[in-house]
Amino acid sequence: MSVQAKVELVLLRPEQAAEALSMGRTVVYGLMRSGQLRSVKVGGLRRIPATALAEFVRQLEQEQAA
Repeated sequence: MSVQAKVELVLLRPEQAAEALSMGRTVVYGLMRSGQLRSVKVGGLRRIPATALAEFVRQLEQEQAA
């Protein structure tokens, strides 16, 4: 019997970030392009830190509270 440890992702593909945010992939790419959603480049790959998702949502909440 094998026990698999669940690993929490630290860097997400844009598609994974889109799913987590309940948005389309194109919207996530647009947010990255505009600088609203922070991303990092790893080699030739573009990844979104999990912390960037929380920052993005926090920023949205603050903008709407103002």
